[in-house]
Amino acid sequence: MTKQIMLVLTEPTEGKEDEFNDYYENLHLKEVLSSTVLKTAQRYKLVDQAGEDCPLPYLALYEGDSSDAASLIENLNETRSQRQQSRSLNKRTGRVWVFEAIGPEHAESEDR
Repeated sequence: MTKQIMLVLTEPTEGKEDEFNDYYENLHLKEVLSSTVLKTAQRYKLVDQAGEDCPLPYLALYEGDSSDAASLIENLNETRSQRQQSRSLNKRTGRVWVFEAIGPEHAESEDR
């Protein structure tokens, strides 16, 4: 098994930001974790940037371990009917990327 991360950039439908945040944080993440092979999830909101502009303000970071990283998006799509959908999520602009670990995880040394 190899560690993967899936990055999902999203934005709310215009005028529905509160509903979007409530849906995503209190329902969507839990449903994704219970219906897919993904193991953890956390949301972030863009607060600063350098270089090319980030196209969307919200990021969901999912982690998983799979023998086939290329199948994570397929798994997400195949299990979509098991999750409640919300009109507060702008599905036209959402973007998804899957990355696979290519080296060991590094951490700050405790000896510092």
